[in-house]
Amino acid sequence: QVQLVESGGGLVQTGDSLRVSCVVSGRTSRDNAVGWFRQASGKDREFIAATGWIGDSTFYADSMKGRFTISKDNGKNTVYLQIDSLKPEDTAKYYCASSHIGITPYKYEYDSWGQGTQVTVSS
Repeated sequence: QVQLVESGGGLVQTGDSLRVSCVVSGRTSRDNAVGWFRQASGKDREFIAATGWIGDSTFYADSMKGRFTISKDNGKNTVYLQIDSLKPEDTAKYYCASSHIGITPYKYEYDSWGQGTQVTVSS
């Protein structure tokens, strides 16, 4: 069973940068892509970006372009999300998830989820 563990969240200030990590273990050939989502208190879980394990393809939600960068290290089975110029509105729990479908923005097309890592941005 694929397992995903996020880390790197914390309390930061407006304007800071932060990189959160997603370590994926137990991955099989069915686990084609990893996506990043976030969920603020009282809000729906929203898609940020996704990348596949093969090749360098990435996909970003329009609202996430610019300040968010997804990357990966295949050798470390790790997917990263770099967040620049953090704003209080970025405060949320950030989740990574694995998809059998591929690079997709739809949360229902992801099969396994990590526990999330909290990012809190103070103003």
